[in-house]
Amino acid sequence: MSETENDDVDPDLFREARALTPALYALSRVLRFQGMDEAGLWRLPPSELELMRYVHAEPGVTVGVLARELGLHASNVSATVRGLVNGGLLEKEKDPRDRRVTRLRPTVKAEQGMALIENAWAEIFADALATLSRTERAALDTAVPALEALGAALRARRAEA
Repeated sequence: MSETENDDVDPDLFREARALTPALYALSRVLRFQGMDEAGLWRLPPSELELMRYVHAEPGVTVGVLARELGLHASNVSATVRGLVNGGLLEKEKDPRDRRVTRLRPTVKAEQGMALIENAWAEIFADALATLSRTERAALDTAVPALEALGAALRARRAEA
């Protein structure tokens, strides 16, 4: 039996992915479950925070695009959006070119909250980075473009599926 489910996957790439994945997952858990409390903000469930992060990065996105990009059912995204609109974190606006299309934007409250959360994340990571050697910090700094490219490749892969 092979090491991978798919025999088309290069075994060396598979080993690299197996080594990298747990580290990235551990970092993502920190980002999901820390930051809001440290910033003194409301506590959003991870799915709502993920949706807010996407709208923050892509203001004017539609529910359909959100559902596709986050891998969720449109009905679940609609329900989440409704709650965030009621909570004053998102606002809906009609597309001026097509009044049937509704676009989502973060409110000022949400923008301010996201800035506080991102600052809290930066403080959490800065504290952890301070425990690393200069060489380890330099390696992480050098890895940022590669991690961004990896994220883009993963999003493209999901979009193709």
